[in-house]
Amino acid sequence: MASPGFTKAAVLTLALCGLSNGLPQSSSNNEFHKRDPDPIALPTYDYVVVGSGPGGGPVAARLALAGYKVLLMDAGDDEGNMLVQEIPLLSLQSTETPSQEWDYFVQHYDNQTLEETDSKFTWELPDGSRFVGGDPPAGAKPLGILYPRAGTLGGCAGHNVMITTTPQDSDWETVASITGDNSWNPDSMRQYWERVEDSLYLPNGTSGHGFNGWLETSLAQLDLFLGDSRIMNIVRAAATVVGNEISSMSTAYQQWLTGDINSDSSTRDFTEGLFRVPEAVKQPSWDRAGPRDFILQVANAVNSDGSRKYHLDNGPVPKAIGVDFLAGQTPTGKGSVNVTREVIISAGTFNTPQLLKLSGVGPAAELKSFDIPVVVDLPGVGTGMSDRYEVTVVQESTQNFTVFNGCTLLQTPDDPCLLQWENNHTSPGIYSSNGIVFGIPMKSSVASPDTADLLMAGLPANFRGYFPGYSKIAFADAQHFAILVLKAHNRNYAGTNGGDEDVQAVYDGVKLIREIYGNLSLVDNTGTEVTPGPDVQTEEEIKDFIRREAWGHHACCTARIGADNDSTAVLDSEFRVRGTTGLRVVDASVFPEIPGYFIVSAVYMISEKAADVIIADAKASS
Repeated sequence: MASPGFTKAAVLTLALCGLSNGLPQSSSNNEFHKRDPDPIALPTYDYVVVGSGPGGGPVAARLALAGYKVLLMDAGDDEGNMLVQEIPLLSLQSTETPSQEWDYFVQHYDNQTLEETDSKFTWELPDGSRFVGGDPPAGAKPLGILYPRAGTLGGCAGHNVMITTTPQDSDWETVASITGDNSWNPDSMRQYWERVEDSLYLPNGTSGHGFNGWLETSLAQLDLFLGDSRIMNIVRAAATVVGNEISSMSTAYQQWLTGDINSDSSTRDFTEGLFRVPEAVKQPSWDRAGPRDFILQVANAVNSDGSRKYHLDNGPVPKAIGVDFLAGQTPTGKGSVNVTREVIISAGTFNTPQLLKLSGVGPAAELKSFDIPVVVDLPGVGTGMSDRYEVTVVQESTQNFTVFNGCTLLQTPDDPCLLQWENNHTSPGIYSSNGIVFGIPMKSSVASPDTADLLMAGLPANFRGYFPGYSKIAFADAQHFAILVLKAHNRNYAGTNGGDEDVQAVYDGVKLIREIYGNLSLVDNTGTEVTPGPDVQTEEEIKDFIRREAWGHHACCTARIGADNDSTAVLDSEFRVRGTTGLRVVDASVFPEIPGYFIVSAVYMISEKAADVIIADAKASS
């Protein structure tokens, strides 16, 4: 994997002295990194949080609200006022905006020949440009599959698609069972969602939802889709296939409006059907909502006299006492900051284990091979990564979806859809939505009895995964519709086992989507499938397509919470890094198994839980 340039990066300072940004010259286990003799020195803080995304942002804000002095560090600048980040429909474009890209290219298979059969496989040409697909020009260097990440205030919540689905009960039951810590049980965890959410689409007081939190959740305006007959024909076909046949527009409206995919009903986790999918979108401004808003709200709060209300700034057991960092756009501005209480790493699934390892916390043999002094031998750091499987079935029509009429996606200064979004908050148009028309939770043929393991999501776009330039292709015309299959609760970790069951589940999803397209009314059934395509028909052909083309973008589990007797567990149930004091991890890397459908809500919830346990520890030690 390769990351782009950085603005600020951090390396933990452990034990009695600091760690430098570079690798040490000695591999002795008794030596530690020494700080640069003349770094930029910041004031001392109670807590330093490294990473402002869905894990780090909320916990930093909560600690500041509790009265502690907090420094929040991130590798990116604040890009939240860019239109491509603000406008919900442009979330795909925001992932390919250079000022906040923190991208990787990943490898799905050890077999390079198999890897290159993915149509999204990307190469770097001698002139530095990128080539996607097979038969690259001479001199091309293989890169892999694009994995978009964000370096900006708010982290990946600054470029994600804003889909907001809460985890299933089984996700929290897994953590409680593994750790023996009953505070992780589903009933206890639901309180954190209620604390996060500010629901704008449900009646106030609806059980299991929040109405005073920092994350606005809303639904796309129905008239966006009700006014497009082609979209509504797909909705009817979807409802027919999943067993909720919609016989009229009024019936469609009632069933579509009242279903709550995030209900706290005892049957929710295995309920199948057709739902509108909540989005993290504010009203009446209809722009992106996320942890950035919470961070800025706390950081900018003032007392009546104009003074700052909260202080939130952007022995034998090793103790985290501070952070060394790089300041600015180049790796020359070295600095350091000390903490009186704890360092909290929230750098994400890829960068959190990287920082731990650079700081001497990780598998001893690996650290020694890079001449990194071993502070704590934790073999689980950077292992056990899990991700989704996703594919899309895309249909192309000869007719346009009218919901995009006039839209130029900011390519012209007089974009009428931009003007509507900016000036008409009553009817803001398609830019006010992420474009997701519906979500269909379903149980595959290999699902557990009490949990749906597939989520299909439909949107009018030519979306088939991530590769350089994908966001331009997605909305290059208004004639494509994609239905995505997302496989939750996958069994396969690092190619060890369960892969056949996972492929079977995705196969079930592809078959269901083809049934949806096959149930379109005769007057509208003018589309042609372009992905997987008409040549992919048999079960073997479809499964081969899945193995070649599936992707993921919810990586997690690289610094797992686990039981005390689990040698691969990096954290205890209160997010503490084992073998250290004053050091915790709070981000998607902490999960023992990948949760739910879309992972961001689960990360928000664990961030709120982490804030509770950190504050409780601080009060107990005072």
